[in-house]
Amino acid sequence: MTVEIPPRSGAALTMRHGDILKVIDPKGGQVSDMVAFMAADPREALSNGRTFDYEETIRLTAGHRLWSNRSRPMLEIVEDSVGVHDFLLTPCSEATFRHFYPEKPVHRGCHGNLVEALMPHGIAPDAIPTAFNIFMNVPVGADGRIKVDPPTTAPGDFIRLRALADLIVGLTACSAYDSCGGTFKPIHYAIEAAEP
Repeated sequence: MTVEIPPRSGAALTMRHGDILKVIDPKGGQVSDMVAFMAADPREALSNGRTFDYEETIRLTAGHRLWSNRSRPMLEIVEDSVGVHDFLLTPCSEATFRHFYPEKPVHRGCHGNLVEALMPHGIAPDAIPTAFNIFMNVPVGADGRIKVDPPTTAPGDFIRLRALADLIVGLTACSAYDSCGGTFKPIHYAIEAAEP
């Protein structure tokens, strides 16, 4: 069953070891921030630093794993129709909007949406790590400078990630103007259950 995350909102879900999460951009040009926590102890969470270290790249796609702050693999990317994602930038927040978009209305952003979605799982706001920003396009220049360009996704593009442990996962339909090319669209996801 495919579930829709409405524009500028978030959701939480649980995965069993072996389940596959498919995240879909149904209309193209939309980012989804993803965070993950070990179900047995949510203090163990997704870590961009550990992931870059162990995978030896910042360009993560099919065949790469996403690691925890305790150096354990959490998710494996098993299929990826896009190949462009970001794991450098933190989820957008009210502060992000005040900093980058002072002329636009302040929004609680992906961080606020993740806080609300993950609260029933006992995950505090300060425990939310840097997200794996699915479909986000963040080129890194030769001088080290970064910028945020619109996603390269077309309608129906997707990524599939296999859970390597029992997990709590947060997902958003991103709220930041630059990340999504100035428009806001839904994100779809589906869980493909592991075989018994």
